[in-house]
Amino acid sequence: MPALTVDRPQQPSATLASPRASEGVQSNLSGTTAVATSRSQFGGYVKESVDNGGIDAPSGELVQLEILNNELKVANRIKEGAENMLQMPLADALRVQVESELELAKNQISALTMTIETHSSRNRKKSNEPSNGQGNFGRPPLVHSTKQSSEESERDDFRSAMHQASGCLKTLVALARQKTTTPQAGVTVSLSTSPSSSMMPQPGSIMGADIGRARIDAMTRLIGILQRNLRVRYELDVAEVVHAVLPSLSDRSTKRCRATAYRLIRHSLVDFHSVERLQEQKLDWYIVKSLSRDNKYAVEKEQVIKLIRSVAEIGSERRQPGCAVGTGVVPLSNAVVRALIAVAESPEDPFRQICLETLTEILVKDIDLMAKTGGIRTLLHVLSEGPPETAPLLISAFLYIVDCPRTRMYLRPGIDLEIALSGITDAYGKGPEYAERMKACTRIIVSMLRTWSGLMYFCIQDKLAIRTLVDVLRIPSLQSREVILDMFFDLLNIRAPDWHQAFIDGRRLTIYRKLNQSADIAKPPERLQKHPVSLKLTDQYIALLVQIFCGAGLLDALTGMLEENPVGSNLSRKATLLMGELLQMANRVLPLTIAASIQALPRVFTLATDYSVGEHRIVGTSAVSSIDSFNRHRASLQPITANAKGDSRPRSNSIEDAVRRGQRQMEQAKIKMAIQMEDKAFQALLLETQVMTTKDPLKWNFDILQELVEGPLLNPKRMEEAIRASRYMRKLMVFFHPFSHRFSDLPRTKNNIRWVRLACMLLNTLMTSSEGARFLSEDDLLSQIVKSFAQLDPFNGTPTSDPIFSKKRMQETLTFGYFEMLGTLSKRKEGLELMEKFKLFTAFYHLSELKSREDLIKGIIENLDYSIDGHSRIVLSKALTSSYKHIRLFATNHLGTLIRASPVANTWTLRLLLTQLYDPALEVREVAVHFLEEACEAADVLQTVVEMQPTLDHLGEIGHPLMLKFMSTPMGFRFLHAADYIDREMDIWFHERNLQYVVHVEVFLSKVFNSNSAYDDEDVLTLESAVPPHFYGVMAKTELGYQVLQEKGHFSEFAQFIRQHGLESEDPELILKLKSILWAVGNIGATEGGLPLLEEEEIVPAIMNIAEQSLVLSVRGTCFFVLGLISSTPQGAEVLDDYHWEATLSPLGMPTGICVPVDLDKFTEVPSWEFVSHEGSDETRLEAPTTEEEVEVMTAIYNLANTVIANTASRTLAKMKARPEYRDVFNSPTMFYRALHTISSQKYRLQVRRHILDLFNLELDVDLVNTLNQCAITLQIQPDDKSARPSTRIMSMIGRPGQYKQRSADSEEEDLSDEDERQDAVERPPVMSLRPVSRIIGFEVHSYFD
Repeated sequence: MPALTVDRPQQPSATLASPRASEGVQSNLSGTTAVATSRSQFGGYVKESVDNGGIDAPSGELVQLEILNNELKVANRIKEGAENMLQMPLADALRVQVESELELAKNQISALTMTIETHSSRNRKKSNEPSNGQGNFGRPPLVHSTKQSSEESERDDFRSAMHQASGCLKTLVALARQKTTTPQAGVTVSLSTSPSSSMMPQPGSIMGADIGRARIDAMTRLIGILQRNLRVRYELDVAEVVHAVLPSLSDRSTKRCRATAYRLIRHSLVDFHSVERLQEQKLDWYIVKSLSRDNKYAVEKEQVIKLIRSVAEIGSERRQPGCAVGTGVVPLSNAVVRALIAVAESPEDPFRQICLETLTEILVKDIDLMAKTGGIRTLLHVLSEGPPETAPLLISAFLYIVDCPRTRMYLRPGIDLEIALSGITDAYGKGPEYAERMKACTRIIVSMLRTWSGLMYFCIQDKLAIRTLVDVLRIPSLQSREVILDMFFDLLNIRAPDWHQAFIDGRRLTIYRKLNQSADIAKPPERLQKHPVSLKLTDQYIALLVQIFCGAGLLDALTGMLEENPVGSNLSRKATLLMGELLQMANRVLPLTIAASIQALPRVFTLATDYSVGEHRIVGTSAVSSIDSFNRHRASLQPITANAKGDSRPRSNSIEDAVRRGQRQMEQAKIKMAIQMEDKAFQALLLETQVMTTKDPLKWNFDILQELVEGPLLNPKRMEEAIRASRYMRKLMVFFHPFSHRFSDLPRTKNNIRWVRLACMLLNTLMTSSEGARFLSEDDLLSQIVKSFAQLDPFNGTPTSDPIFSKKRMQETLTFGYFEMLGTLSKRKEGLELMEKFKLFTAFYHLSELKSREDLIKGIIENLDYSIDGHSRIVLSKALTSSYKHIRLFATNHLGTLIRASPVANTWTLRLLLTQLYDPALEVREVAVHFLEEACEAADVLQTVVEMQPTLDHLGEIGHPLMLKFMSTPMGFRFLHAADYIDREMDIWFHERNLQYVVHVEVFLSKVFNSNSAYDDEDVLTLESAVPPHFYGVMAKTELGYQVLQEKGHFSEFAQFIRQHGLESEDPELILKLKSILWAVGNIGATEGGLPLLEEEEIVPAIMNIAEQSLVLSVRGTCFFVLGLISSTPQGAEVLDDYHWEATLSPLGMPTGICVPVDLDKFTEVPSWEFVSHEGSDETRLEAPTTEEEVEVMTAIYNLANTVIANTASRTLAKMKARPEYRDVFNSPTMFYRALHTISSQKYRLQVRRHILDLFNLELDVDLVNTLNQCAITLQIQPDDKSARPSTRIMSMIGRPGQYKQRSADSEEEDLSDEDERQDAVERPPVMSLRPVSRIIGFEVHSYFD
């Protein structure tokens, strides 16, 4: 055959030469290289010409058209040359390359033709337009912009992207077909280096490792195309992608090549149908082999695990529309899941954590798959012995599947989840290093007991798990007891204040109180500790916990600890403290009859009255005395805090009363002293301050100066004397003048802040007398402050390099104190008149327009007093409507602070806050809604706001809580009903927001009860406010709302749904809707007006029935909370009392919204279930091995799963592999399939799996996988085959059973046994055989993702 000759085009007119050309010329098959070369040459020519100024704009257009025409000619010639070459017989790889180049040339011809037409039409339009004389001066060259836009359009264009993706796939297929590494005779192919080429280098010229690099390059480029163009991912067939990358997954490929192949497959998955197509491919053995590799192949294992996670996420589906949770289908085969389990069980594997998370996700989606493969057992073992950081995730998943009966049956009751308690129950006798593990175990237990699933599960079998926890306190281990006591403090949400430690240390609480008070006086006041507010939902759950644990003997166990330590230790005092907290909590959250039985403490009083044993009486009396001391001092030691509404009014019995009384007496004494002070004493006091003698403030006697300002100068006579006679006040005021640079230059330190306080006191003293006010009006202080402000005004001020109120001076000096002085003046009417006289408010208005000086604006807003109507309020309103969002946000927050601190409702503040509801910024509107909702907690404020009738429809979601506030008043309900808000919102709640309310409440409870959280009280308050009031509950508060609720008929539908689906336990959607309806009914029943609706429909007995008989544990918990809501009214408490549910009452006899069952066992009883184990249930069986060698090898492989004889089996396999008669066994694909099937149907450690795969001298590739698939069909036992029954055999791990055969000399030691003895051993087996009894079984063969 004549050689092919292709000339590389060196000029724009170059063409592909005819195949008849001379034989000695090297060929170049890459047409895109020619195009790129021509492009670069022409592009460089145009760029050089334009840069040199040789081409103007019109001629530039012409040159560009010429370039495009030349490129079109080159593309046409490439097309002609490729078509000519396709007429010749070519190798497969070369033909694929030529076809790809031909297709690319056709696409390029089409694109160039459209570009030429566009430029031609543009030139025609320009020629028709009159010239304005300016031309295109300053316009950038068109060459680069055209090339850039064409490249972007080529990248983003779907056709181009699809063509490039197809080219990459063809390249991969061509590389897969390449069988030799020698190029075709007489043909030399050069590599294409053009960046615009969508094809890979020709495979015919690639040698050895270059094929792997070419594959990686092609797959990487295809991945980039799939990432940039989502539509291409939908158009590509996953089967074609897998077929193209299968050779890249073989053992002879590099780890990076296999990793890239897995990554490409992952990016080609887009939906469930693509995963279905992937199921049809044979990838499971590739994945099993990749997961069995060691840590040197981390890049490969990472990508295969990502692929598994993508398949589990994209391809999962439910079996049926109404199936329970955990009953979906995850499209992963048993072989893959077992391989994943092996990695998760390997402590040293770096991918253990992600594998555990993946298995946990599969557990939630498809519990059947995890049960068949033994994954549940693995996760339970990790929960008990694994790393602590995985425990929260695992326990959440197990509690999720415990909730429903359909998934609960996969756990053995009283055995499986109780493994979480092993960290505590097995701790006795272990060292101190075990303490951290015990604490981690208690965190798991607390998180379980704070969910309905965990609490109800622990109550099965007569509260066996609960009593086990309590009995740990009876074990004589100080470490275990301390950890358990801390667990109970955490579980019952007991926040230990500082004095708890003093009580545990045995100090008297009265002494602690004195020390604490002295310490508080010594240090400056800090923000008071907030006391957790009463949260009814959490309190009701804690009431149930207290009732359960006290019924399980917690108080008796604590009393037993006291008996063991009659002298008293820290641990016994801690137990006494827990006992006292339990009694206080029971008194607060439990009904009187139940709390009385707990507070009786029969065992403690029995010990206290036991005169026969002296130690018992000491223990009993000490415990009673400690509890009594704890209760007596609890109220006085508890910090005094303001409630949520900011109520800080002084109380006569508060601790601070003595301090306040002393302050008042001191103020009265100062006034009296000022009136009675003699002239000489006053003059001496003036001189003693050193103000008259020196200008240095460091030499002034500050204490006497402060005493002078607060005392004698309050007398108008003394003030006049200080002003006129001695000119004392003038010298003192000069110090505070801004331009004197004395006060204004002092550094801003903690010690110098006292001068700011002194200045404010001085101004306040001056304003108390007419003479002082006159002096202040004549002084230069205010005029200099105004001039200092004028320095910042760009229009009126005099420019200066260092203005008084510069940003640096405001931060570093006492200049900021002038704003506090002006704030002091604004508190008095005389001061406001002075500020108006000196035009300070005009300066404020000018400052509010400064863009970069928000510090000045904030200083003005913070320090001005707004109690007097005037310019101060105008300044605030101007800041609220500033053009800068951050200023409006700050001013809105300050306005909310003013409203919160005001004891009465001020109309002007509420009007300003309502104005902020219409702010263009969402953040400002959110802050305004927050403060307005908080203010509307007061009935008078709510009434005032409703009378203003603001429009709230524009607020959207953030305005709904405020709307609900309005609905709670008759006037607000009528206003909203007239605006059609009620009907519209009622339909939305009926169809959507009822479900969202369930999510809000459950998320709230989860966060509040999160044992690992660091939520402080502020977070709890935030979470409480995040739980919205229920729309139906607010409707029932008004008579008109009750009528609308009856007319709509929603409650009747709610009652019908509860009766029909109250005991639903399978469909999660129905369960969620049931919860939402229960919450709606409970909120309606929580009002006095809504309770008659419940009585008419007789819905309370139905809710009782659900609470006691529902198989879904979380539904029981919802009913428990709903019954607590119904008990919020006296009528509701009476109704529940008829059904033996008792409500907690306040000391005044009013219900608190907490209700618990009298018969606790009836509520917590969960019906027993039968454990269902599906492990290995659907494994298929294989035919028995045919030869004795195969039998022995399979026996040894099977024995590797037994940790007792695994080492012996491993040595046996090593010896077998070294013998020539076993060589065919380890080279047999059939035996390799049997080994793969064994490790995919039985539990093997990761190292053992790797060892088994390394025994066989076979490389996993496409041909071997096809052979394995054939073995799966031929070796499988059909269900109707009589030989399907497995046979049990007695096998030797060392020698073959049967007739003795002569072995080679190197195995003489193993052939010493006599042939007759061996036959006799087989014919007459002993009564007890020490040899392992093994079963040759098969395993299931399915496609990868069955």
